[in-house]
Amino acid sequence: MVAQIFSIIFPILAIVLVGYLYGRRHVPDMAAANKLNIEIFVPALIFDVLSGKEFNLGEYQLLAVGGIAVIFGSGLLAWPIARLLNYQFRTFVPPMMFNNSGNMGLPLALFAFGEAALPAAVVLFIIENTLHFSVGIKMLDSRSSITGLLKSPILIATLAGLVVAVMHIEIPEVVAIPIEMLGQVSIPLMLFALGVRLIHIDWHAWRIGVIGAIFCPLSGILVALGMGALLSLDKTQYAMLVIFGALPPAVLNYMFAERFNQQPEQVASIVMMGNLASMAVIPTVLVFVL
Repeated sequence: MVAQIFSIIFPILAIVLVGYLYGRRHVPDMAAANKLNIEIFVPALIFDVLSGKEFNLGEYQLLAVGGIAVIFGSGLLAWPIARLLNYQFRTFVPPMMFNNSGNMGLPLALFAFGEAALPAAVVLFIIENTLHFSVGIKMLDSRSSITGLLKSPILIATLAGLVVAVMHIEIPEVVAIPIEMLGQVSIPLMLFALGVRLIHIDWHAWRIGVIGAIFCPLSGILVALGMGALLSLDKTQYAMLVIFGALPPAVLNYMFAERFNQQPEQVASIVMMGNLASMAVIPTVLVFVL
C-alpha cells in the first residue's frame, strides 16, 4: 500500500517541487502560461475526454449530483465557522467551496486510477469550474455579470464535447491526435504552475490559512462520504468523490479575491496553506479510498 501511494503522489509532488524550485530561482511570470492553459490546453483535454468513444454521459449523472452537493454542502458547513471566528463570509466561505479540481484533481485521478478515471475527474472539474465562474463570482459581488462564462473556452469545449458524445460523431484521427496532444500539456503545466505559486505564500495571515487548511478537506470529505453512500456510487466513482471533497482551495479563489478586493492577502493564505497541507491530507485519503 505504501509503495502504491508513493507511486501516485511522487509524480505530482516532483513536478510541483520543480515548479517551486524554478520559481524561487527565477520568479517567472506565469500569466501567459496560465492563460494558454485555461484557453487552449485544458479545453483540449476536456474535449478529448468528452468526445472519446469510452465516454458515456449517463454513467456520471449521480457523480455530478455528488459533486454539486460537496460544493454547496461545504459552503453551508463553512458559514457558521466564519461567523463563529468573525471571518468575513466572502473571504472564508468561497475557498471552502471551490477546490483545486484542476491542478490537483486531474493529476490525482490520472495517477491513482489511470486514464479510465479521467472522464469522472473532468466531469467534477467542469462542475466546480462552472459554479465558480457563476455562483462564486455572484457571492463576491452580487452586481457582477456572469455572461463572460458563456465565452469561456472551457465551457465551449465542454458543450462541443458533449454534442460529439451524445450524437456519436466520430472525430477524424488527423484532428483527434493534435487535440489529444494539446490536452496532454495541461496537467503537468498545472502542477508546475502550482509549484511556482507556492513561493508567494503570505505568512502574515497564517491563522486563517491554518483554519482553512483544516476545515476545507474536512468539510468536503464529510459531505462526500454522506453523498457517496446516499447515491450508491460504484467503488471508483465513490473514491473520486471523496478525493474531490479532500482537495485544497483553488488558486482561482485568490484571483477573484484580488479582482473584487475581498481581503486578497487572507484568501491567498487560505489557498496556499491549504495546498501545502494537501501534501499530507491527500496521501491519507488515498490510503482510505484505495
